[in-house]
Order: sequence, then structure tokens, then C-alpha cells
Amino acid sequence: MPTRITQIERSKNETRALKAIGEHGDQPDRSNPEIATRDAGTVPTVFKVEGTLYLKDAELLEKLCRDVGNQTRRPVTLELAGLSYLDTDSAAVLCRMKREQNVRLEGLHLFIEKVVELTEECERATKYLPIPKLPLE
Repeated sequence: MPTRITQIERSKNETRALKAIGEHGDQPDRSNPEIATRDAGTVPTVFKVEGTLYLKDAELLEKLCRDVGNQTRRPVTLELAGLSYLDTDSAAVLCRMKREQNVRLEGLHLFIEKVVELTEECERATKYLPIPKLPLE
């Protein structure tokens, strides 16, 4: 199945619920960018991703999210419930989007979630691997 990316609008009830975070006497963690943007009343741009996600598609999605985020100054959320498959290369792109652009991933099926989690762990672990020395000629 090819990849399909659709921008979706949140309902007014969902928008009101996002704005109401922290109104019941609890103090949200303002160091968390997701909560800080919600507190500011900023409704995220949501893209629904369906089908299979390979590297080329993931790179296109990354560029789309970066461009939309820069133009609208709103956070970006990816709704991935309709995603049936992704490979490790595209999972690495999703992890990079989370880390660098603060893109939020929602609706992950167990398989997709585990691929993303394992990719994140692998990226963390590679920081601790020794740098191979080149042989001297």
C-alpha cells in the first residue's frame, strides 16, 4: 500500500480540551515543549499517515513537517494509527523528527511503536561505542 499523508483538523472539543490543560489547579510541567505549546493555546498541525513508510517517504514527511512548522510556528503531530509498516531507516527519520523538531507521534500500533523505541535505543547506544581507528599505512 502506498503512503498517504493527509492534514486533518482537530474538532472544536479537542481544541478546547488542549487549551484547558492546567485549569484544574494542577501545574503543568513547563519544561515539556508539548505542554508549554498547549498552554499557550497553540493547536498543533496534525498529519495522518497511512500505508507503508519507507525512507524516501519518511524524508518527504520530515521536510513537510519542517516546512509547515516553520511557516505556521505551530507544533506538528503525526497520527500514525493507519501506518501498516515502516522500516528501520524510516523509523530513524521519525526519531530524528521527534528529537530535532519536537514532532509528536500518536496512535502507534504495537509493532510500529516497538520499531521506533528500538531505533531510539540503538541511536542512544551508538554514542557509547568506541570510534574505530583507521589502520596506518
